[in-house]
Amino acid sequence: MSVSELNTVDMAEVLTYAYQLGDMINASVEVADYLYWKQAVENHPDVKALVRELQAKKELFEETERFGHFHPNYHEAKEQVSAVEAKLEGIEEVARFKLAEKNLDELLHSMSETIAFSVSDSIKVPSNDPLPKKGCGSGGGCQCG
Repeated sequence: MSVSELNTVDMAEVLTYAYQLGDMINASVEVADYLYWKQAVENHPDVKALVRELQAKKELFEETERFGHFHPNYHEAKEQVSAVEAKLEGIEEVARFKLAEKNLDELLHSMSETIAFSVSDSIKVPSNDPLPKKGCGSGGGCQCG
């Protein structure tokens, strides 16, 4: 394919393929699982109460956090936030939702990598992973420079 042919890419065709890809992703097991567990979490009465409690505990912790370890209630407030988070994560629907969310994120990231790397191996693809496995800043050999 010549450079002039590359410059005359039919954007309507590219958009059509993008919408088709979006439709295929929306029809995937990962999206169905994510939506199912999201609804289950939203409809769970204990989750709603714990989310409200968590917000209140986080607000109290933020007040103590301004002074850090020197605030007399800092550690207590931090422990209260952690306790409510642990209660939330102990609910099956929440745990399943987090897993479904992670699986969907991995699918979308994999698709993004496939698309980006089909254009160039040096394109950076953002990820939600706090510990990237390859590329710049991951401790591996960087090919970006």
